[in-house]
Amino acid sequence: MPETAESGVDGSTHDLLIDLLDRGGATYRLIEHEPAGVTALASAARGHDLAQAAKCIVVRIKLGKRTNRFVLAVVPGDRFVALDVLREMWGGTYVSFATRETAEELSGCVSGTIIPFSFRPDLELVVDNGLLRQPVVYFNAARLDVSVALDTRDYVRLAEPRVESIGRPAELAEAS
Repeated sequence: MPETAESGVDGSTHDLLIDLLDRGGATYRLIEHEPAGVTALASAARGHDLAQAAKCIVVRIKLGKRTNRFVLAVVPGDRFVALDVLREMWGGTYVSFATRETAEELSGCVSGTIIPFSFRPDLELVVDNGLLRQPVVYFNAARLDVSVALDTRDYVRLAEPRVESIGRPAELAEAS
């Protein structure tokens, strides 16, 4: 499928995701909605609590002068990624959000549609344990106009994420 303003992708990552869910026997449903690439807007369009949204951020951790590690950090939609926690987890010297270009290349998704799965060995997946307390997680399906509602147990089984406490409440993120 060619890239469009509505979809935001060429379809390959969306197709990989749906194939993974189908092959894995996941309990999920697709939700079509107005294009939305911001977690709060997408959650409102899908009609669920913000805490059930999987907010996906690609993070760069400097491990040395010339060594970077890229991590796909997934937190509930009502939280922010605790960058300092990620830096400490990997023993890094510096941490930042990846550039838009790098995030899109590593995730296979355009910004605003990044899914909470990694199909690459050079993008490690780490999920905040708070998100996994939800019975269902919601996220854009590598498209701005289609989302997935996925049983959380199936998400954990299929994504096999590293699970840590990497989320920070909004009021703490604003204070730092």
